[in-house]
Amino acid sequence: MSYRLTKIYTRTGDDGKTNLGTKDRFSKNSPRIEALGTLDELNCALGVVLAQPGIPGDMHKLFTLIQHDLFNLGAELCPPYQPIVTDDKIQELEVQIDKWNEELEPLTEFVLPRGDLATAHCHMARAICRRAERRIVPLLDEDNFRITVLKYINRLSDWLFVAARILGKSHKQQEVLWDHEKR
Repeated sequence: MSYRLTKIYTRTGDDGKTNLGTKDRFSKNSPRIEALGTLDELNCALGVVLAQPGIPGDMHKLFTLIQHDLFNLGAELCPPYQPIVTDDKIQELEVQIDKWNEELEPLTEFVLPRGDLATAHCHMARAICRRAERRIVPLLDEDNFRITVLKYINRLSDWLFVAARILGKSHKQQEVLWDHEKR
């Protein structure tokens, strides 16, 4: 087995630039690096959800698969820009959302993001996912960008919202709906 990360520090990023597997250098505040950094932050947020007690085994497995998908998504945004994330992955998210929604009460208002730690962290991951989506949008005009990437991350934010509701329900948390007249 060869080791991919034999040296953790390289000092090549000390000038505010980085590479993504090619000799091309990218500014660390470029839209592509911003998008990749936000995907990394999202993946970490999912790890925090998984670190909470009481995550049902089937959900634990799904969250872990999503973490792998996020690494694949990041790889797709790096040269040589090989398509990795497929429409099948989007379909899997939609099927799971529909399955979970059958177990939940229909919503009449927005849900306030709260609950136990697992549920609240899942809501936080959803918000980070929405930011990742906003960071990916500037890449739309690039020749090597596939819209599937944006579709996946958009659907993932929906998945995380419903996952937060399922976690709350499984942990017997009462959802608090937005009262738009309360002040």
